[in-house]
Amino acid sequence: MNFLALIPLLAQQQTQPSPQAQLWGPLGMFAIMGFMFYFALWRPQQKKAREHAALIKSLKTKDEVVTNGGIVGTIVSVKDKTVVLRSEDAKIEVLRSAVSEVIKRAE
Repeated sequence: MNFLALIPLLAQQQTQPSPQAQLWGPLGMFAIMGFMFYFALWRPQQKKAREHAALIKSLKTKDEVVTNGGIVGTIVSVKDKTVVLRSEDAKIEVLRSAVSEVIKRAE
């Protein structure tokens, strides 16, 4: 018997994969994508939020800061949820969370 003649017969026999095996492929891809999203997006965002919270807690008078709106000023007083800034001749009260950066720390 010729073995080359058996190859098309063997190729025609198809076995049906089990439904459980078909389920693991997409679930594995979703798991890999979840890890990628965690390390690419969520983890850096959480780190940035922690750094901003530490910045807000460390605010004190005479620090020179920049707000989210771009206002540059010196802190006159620090309250519970707000900060009073002096920018040129104006006094402005802004939320502590609006402070985005400390330019110069007070000695």
